[in-house]
Amino acid sequence: MTEVFAPDYLERQGRPRLAYRHVAGTGPTIVFLPGYMSDMAGGKATALFDWSAAEGRACLLLDYAGCGSSDGLFAEQNLLDWRGDVLDLIDARAAGPVIIVGSSMGGWLMLLTALALVQRDGPARVAGLVGIAAAPDFTDWGFSDAEKAIILAEGELREETSYSDQPYVTTRGFFQSGQANRLLTSEIPLTCPVRLLHGQEDGDVPPDISLRLSAALASDDVQVTLVKGGDHRLSRETDIALLIDTVARLAAGN
Repeated sequence: MTEVFAPDYLERQGRPRLAYRHVAGTGPTIVFLPGYMSDMAGGKATALFDWSAAEGRACLLLDYAGCGSSDGLFAEQNLLDWRGDVLDLIDARAAGPVIIVGSSMGGWLMLLTALALVQRDGPARVAGLVGIAAAPDFTDWGFSDAEKAIILAEGELREETSYSDQPYVTTRGFFQSGQANRLLTSEIPLTCPVRLLHGQEDGDVPPDISLRLSAALASDDVQVTLVKGGDHRLSRETDIALLIDTVARLAAGN
């Protein structure tokens, strides 16, 4: 049975309290960003945290506002609110360089967070990025025209999902913030090493998105790994071993 840890909390003035887990260690702090309606209790996040702790490496997990153990209402958050959550926790708990690991929507937030950190602190602040089925711009390509019309006209779209017993809810506020912060339409000015992992059987985020992201990034050090038989979650034992090996190599400067 998996051991359950009580999270720590970051108190903030005028914004929801954020749940997080942090372990101190050497090297860049590894920051894991979960996907849409997900949290830090998932298998990939937990495995990465446990590996970091065993290897003496710094690691930071978090729940966005309105998700997991954090305060706030999910329906009141948008993409930039969640980017703000990530930046607040990095500022509070991750001094020095970071390696940001983003899963699905977390891959979009990974890019937006890295851009903000580089603009504010300089390129050395971001030592590397690892996307797992990264889904930048999914408000653009992830919905049909009819679904987009429902979101804008009715204020939200509810969809059944195999990942949860609760429906996926996409609000007008989140959708509009996503559309205003698309990245794949022009060069993304990030020059750090980037590793993109994507399952070839991903039914939610087409593998082509990782190829488009690779082409859009300014970095010359981008590698895309397509995993045969891998689905959207990439949470099989072999997938998690690949993730940890990829992060380990980046953390070691390889």
